[in-house]
Amino acid sequence: MQDDLNWFSSFLQTDDFKQFQTQPVAYFSAEYALSDKLPIFAGGLGVLSGDTIKEAGDRSFPLVALGLYYREGYVSQKVDETGSIVDGTVVLGPKDSGIVPVNDTFGNPIKLTVPIQDRHILVSAWKYSYKNVNVFLLDTNVEENSAEDRAITSRLYTTDKETRLKQEMVLGIGGIRLLEALRIHPSVYHLNEGHSAMLILDLMRHEMVRRQVSFQDAISLAKRHIVFTNHTLVSAGNEVFSNDLVSTMLHKYAEELQVPANEIVNLGLIQDSSRFSMTMLSLRIANRINAVSTIHQQKAKEIWADHPMEIVTNGVHIPTWDGEVGDDVLAYHTGQKQKLLSYLHVRTGVSWDEEDFVIGWARRMVPYKRPLALFQDVERFKSLATAEGRRVRVVVSGFAPPGDVDGASLMQQIVHLAKNELKDIIVYLSSYNLELARLMVAGCDIWINTPVVGFEACGTSGMKAALNGTIPVSTKDGWVDEAELFRIGWILDNDSISKSIHNALHDQILPMYFEQRDEWVAHMKNARAMSLNQFSATRMFRAYIERMYLPVLHAIEH
Repeated sequence: MQDDLNWFSSFLQTDDFKQFQTQPVAYFSAEYALSDKLPIFAGGLGVLSGDTIKEAGDRSFPLVALGLYYREGYVSQKVDETGSIVDGTVVLGPKDSGIVPVNDTFGNPIKLTVPIQDRHILVSAWKYSYKNVNVFLLDTNVEENSAEDRAITSRLYTTDKETRLKQEMVLGIGGIRLLEALRIHPSVYHLNEGHSAMLILDLMRHEMVRRQVSFQDAISLAKRHIVFTNHTLVSAGNEVFSNDLVSTMLHKYAEELQVPANEIVNLGLIQDSSRFSMTMLSLRIANRINAVSTIHQQKAKEIWADHPMEIVTNGVHIPTWDGEVGDDVLAYHTGQKQKLLSYLHVRTGVSWDEEDFVIGWARRMVPYKRPLALFQDVERFKSLATAEGRRVRVVVSGFAPPGDVDGASLMQQIVHLAKNELKDIIVYLSSYNLELARLMVAGCDIWINTPVVGFEACGTSGMKAALNGTIPVSTKDGWVDEAELFRIGWILDNDSISKSIHNALHDQILPMYFEQRDEWVAHMKNARAMSLNQFSATRMFRAYIERMYLPVLHAIEH
């Protein structure tokens, strides 16, 4: 990590850095995990976005971020007495969220227009600041708008496709227009996933007006500035809409451009289909594209062979996720474990001992992540967990995406186990947030990661856990494929996941934890060193500058 810090110290003295000060990077994302007071995030994508913003601020890098202000945040889930999932919302107040309105030169709240369907919708903006980085959040809850339009930006990842498309038009088109209104002239536009792909269209409009060129010529001019990060190969993560819906929503916009709507839609058309893909639009127009791990890049090559990708493996913002570990990692971990156990007692009533071996699993409840892997053979796991002198306890947290029947079923099965066969052995915690994430990654003894190999683009929770001396136990997917876990953690067999976990626990992990404490502590120290040296956001952000931003900057200078 020190090499990366030294690199940044040198980079700040370069002409390239001075150029970025004049023409910053504009970073677009549908979600940001910046604070639990501003819960406009659902999961890993938002946490990665938030860590990127903080890293840019810590390195004094000229970056401005664009997102949406979801007054109802993301769906909050609780489990009732019957084990059923109850979705709810929490309405956010700007003052409580740490954001301030963005004003025009006259001191009035700024209002932009975004053409959607057959009308213009007014959009205001809010600002969240982290050091030198401003995050602008667009909001359609403007008095002059209709009730329907005011609700466009109400909730993150709404299941209504029409509203989702409108949100993405507000993010992309509205984002470009806000930057214009604020006289910010980026050199690079970084799309963190395809949700903001509509910015490509408005960047083309900008070039058409500025240079008086045709729509086709504007494509190549806009392309020079676009950087795209793909985070998932799973179909649910790659936004698709019907061509008819996109054409309808772009009607007014196409009129403004004086370009037929179908010509615009063709840019994102999935070959031999009548579907429009935000991912395909991004892939086709981006100057540079990156995957977020080596294995992700290899798998992406099989799907999108015509769109080569760089590799920028994700990392974590060290100050956010690193506790005050100091020289005694065991003493630190013991303190964090006590905090977690106290939290669990207050919240669930369980009374666990700090000598119990605590396993953590926390992420989205989707089939490919295999949240039930540890419990497939309930009797064998129960036998392991209740062995005299070697008690095992499990903390599970996460959420089922709204409308995801499979995810809801997985969640309900875990809740059922926690209330019945594995009562007092496992606990399920709903309402997963940043505070709970920090408690879990620092307080558990091992961090289980069970995705089907090839489906997890990267994953970062294991990096955070390792940073705190919590040992990784994982299939060889995402970031783990790039890590050497000898004397650090354990690799699980992808094809026999449940048996592999139980065998590793019985034969190696539990004996070392309970009988070879010095060796266990050595593993903890090695895990922490690995995370600091290989998986920091400092390393990641340097890679973005070197592999993605600088090539774009140099290309537009010539």
